[in-house]
Amino acid sequence: LSKEAQLASGVYPNMLRLSLGLEHIDDIKYELDEALSKL
Repeated sequence: LSKEAQLASGVYPNMLRLSLGLEHIDDIKYELDEALSKL
């Protein structure tokens, strides 16, 4: 989405956007923990 469309949808630059698929919940938790540990 464009910056304008994001703002119009209530998505702001200081937010974290997650796009989740049909993976097992344990896989999602693990990958999210891995990514956040690198911040």
